[in-house]
Amino acid sequence: MFALMKRELSAYFTSPIGYVYLAAFWFFAGYFLFTGVLVNNSTILTPVFQVMINIVMVLMPLLTMRLLSEERRHRTDQALLTAPVELWAIVTGKFLAASLVYLAGISITIVFALVLNSFAPVNWALIWGNYLALALLGLAFIAIGEFISSLTENQVIAAIASFALMLMLFLLDALPSLIPIPWLSVLIGGISFIKRYTPITQGILAPANLFFFSSVCLLFLFLTTRVLEKRRWS
Repeated sequence: MFALMKRELSAYFTSPIGYVYLAAFWFFAGYFLFTGVLVNNSTILTPVFQVMINIVMVLMPLLTMRLLSEERRHRTDQALLTAPVELWAIVTGKFLAASLVYLAGISITIVFALVLNSFAPVNWALIWGNYLALALLGLAFIAIGEFISSLTENQVIAAIASFALMLMLFLLDALPSLIPIPWLSVLIGGISFIKRYTPITQGILAPANLFFFSSVCLLFLFLTTRVLEKRRWS
């Protein structure tokens, strides 16, 4: 698993994808730091974290689109699937590699907080709450993106489908109020990412919300493993 993780990390930075992803992420984070915080002489990073969701949703497909679709396109998936490696180790190794790149991207917010704290005290509870929420949201999206990537050999299709599914999960937050059927409204509200995400940003670490994001990760990693298992025996 860790050998695959190292291989995948190396692949991110032997191609432009890793550099482009981090550069774009840090550029937009810096831009919104300047326009939302520094211009107002503030040490509150909330404006940066608020737009981070949109940045993550737009850039995440760039990070996940190649995870398994590239293996399939180059026909290297056959060697991978017939190697003496457990399928869950393949899926988890690739997931961990993408997660490390993602966490490196959002860690820029901690750098921002440290710099601002050198001038005036910052609210560390709020910053760590937002960072944890971003981390959990991103890990769930990576698992979803890896699953989508396992379904096609076309990276563009994988990226578009991942973005569409992530957008749909965000839009779920608006649906409960539009649905007249109570049980269905409650069900849709229960799987709303925004509803689960927002309390964590405020430092409210409800076990149900933490369990929700963990469950999404495990579910889509499991589904990805089943896709690979079907391909192995087909």
